[in-house]
Amino acid sequence: MTHTYQLTGMTCGSCEAQVKNSLLSLENVTSVEVSKDSNTATISMDKHIALSDFQEAIGGKESKYQIAAIQHNEVAEQTKSWFETYKPILLIFGYISTVTLLIQMGNNSFDFMQWMGHFMAGFFLVFSFFKLLNLKGFADSYQMYDVLAKQIPVWGYLYAFIELGLGFAYLISFQPMITSIITFVVMGMSIIGVLQSVLNKKKIQCACLGAVFNLPMSTVTIIEDALMIGMSGAMILIMS
Repeated sequence: MTHTYQLTGMTCGSCEAQVKNSLLSLENVTSVEVSKDSNTATISMDKHIALSDFQEAIGGKESKYQIAAIQHNEVAEQTKSWFETYKPILLIFGYISTVTLLIQMGNNSFDFMQWMGHFMAGFFLVFSFFKLLNLKGFADSYQMYDVLAKQIPVWGYLYAFIELGLGFAYLISFQPMITSIITFVVMGMSIIGVLQSVLNKKKIQCACLGAVFNLPMSTVTIIEDALMIGMSGAMILIMS
C-alpha cells in the first residue's frame, strides 16, 4: 500500500535525505519519496503503519519535522489493517461458533455445557491441525515465549499433540472433569508467556496457528487463551 502524507519542516536537500533515510529505517517500509517544495512524503509499505510510528522515526513530537495524514482516514486504515492481520483467527472462530450453534438448533433447548464442549473441541482440533502442518516451525516459535518450552524444548512438540487429544476428548465427552482440569492447567501455563510478551511489547510471531500464518503476538492471543481457561473453569465449576 502507498500513502501520501503532509510533511513539514524540510528546508533543504539535506533535510529531505535525513527524513527519507529515517522513514526507510522503519520495518515494513519499502520506499519513500519526500519533497520540501510540496511538503509531502509518499510512503509505500507492506502493512499499515501508524502515524505515531512515522513521527517517532523522524524525531518524535518535539522534532521540527511533523507528519500528518492528508489522503486517507487513519482510523479506518488501522481498523482495516487489524482485520487483515487477524483474518485467519476471526474466520476460524466464526466457523466454529456457527457450526456449534447450528448443532444446538437441533436440540429442544440450548445446552450450554454441550455447546462449550463442542466449541472447545473445534478450537483444539483446528488449532492443533495448523500446528502439526509444520511441527518443528511451531515448536521453534513457541519456544521463543512460552515459559515451559524455554526450559524444556520438547514441550513445544508435545503441546500440539496435547491440543489434538483435548479436541477429541471434548468431542466424545471423554471424562469431562479430567479433560477440563487438564485444559485449565495447560492453558493457564501457556498464557503466562503470552502475557509477558505482550506486556513487554515484544514483536514476535504468535505460534497459535503454528508457522503457517505470520500472526503477531497481541491481546488477541491473550483473549484466545483466556477464553479456553474461562470455558474449562466454568465446566469444572458446573460439574463440581
